[in-house]
Amino acid sequence: MLKQKLKDNELTIGSWITIPDPIIAEIMSKHFDWLVIDMEHSAITLDKAQDIIRILSLTGCPALVRVSDNNPISIKGVMDSGASGVIVPMVNNREDALKALKAVHYPPQGTRGVGLARAQDYGFGFDAYRHWQMKKPIVIAQIEHITGVNNLPSILKTDIDGIIVGPYDLSGSIGIPGEFNCPAFQELTNKIIKISKEYKKPLGYHVIQPDHSLVNEKVKQGYTFIAFSIDTLFFGTKVKDETNKIGII
Repeated sequence: MLKQKLKDNELTIGSWITIPDPIIAEIMSKHFDWLVIDMEHSAITLDKAQDIIRILSLTGCPALVRVSDNNPISIKGVMDSGASGVIVPMVNNREDALKALKAVHYPPQGTRGVGLARAQDYGFGFDAYRHWQMKKPIVIAQIEHITGVNNLPSILKTDIDGIIVGPYDLSGSIGIPGEFNCPAFQELTNKIIKISKEYKKPLGYHVIQPDHSLVNEKVKQGYTFIAFSIDTLFFGTKVKDETNKIGII
């Protein structure tokens, strides 16, 4: 179970879904420990997300959803669709983390409204789901702003299951978007690694480029919750590499 692996700080590697087609998710599920359905920076709507979640539940691959924002309505929608948990963008302080946690859980733990949708087996499995949501949903805080880094200790003191670094927005927050080799960015990520190890919380990173050597680097640095690239980049990179070889002997 992914929740337990996170608790044990066991290495897991997942990937990012941005193409709104369950077939893509089904293919990728055979090669990753978990998959993230991106509803922040893609055209995936709630109905498409539910279709992908349904496929992933059949393959046994945990389905996390990166919601568009830290909004109880957005979180409720994907949880009611049967998501294993959520990745919440721009968590910058303790209050943001607590807001996300409350949005995932029913009262008295949280503030989530109760519905009878796919997650609750359309009303026929409500009791089982009620017990499940008490302890098993996954909440990952995305750290992608310098404010979140500065407030990281208070974020990690909450009951979130871990954090994941969003490198593009994090670098952008200090005025150097995409410049991951810049000393200022590396200083930030080193700070994140140090603090996360102190609090013994799972540390994640989204490796954007489909290059396995970059994943290996992150493993050596102590990251244990690693998102490896994006469906579009896996597909597009292979197409580009192979078509460039046509006619070359």
